[in-house]
Amino acid sequence: MTTSAVILLVLAIVVVWGGLLVAILRLRAQPERADYPPGDEDDHREDEAPVERDT
Repeated sequence: MTTSAVILLVLAIVVVWGGLLVAILRLRAQPERADYPPGDEDDHREDEAPVERDT
């Protein structure tokens, strides 16, 4: 392999694995959102379902 190919390979590995590492660390620091909008499974949204058309 040429020098430029090795450099691009190392750069690609750093970008992919570095992104994975950053994502894992961010999820460990802030695992779940705490500011969800109000509502739950029983908020009766099924009463206002979109119109279904047979086309």
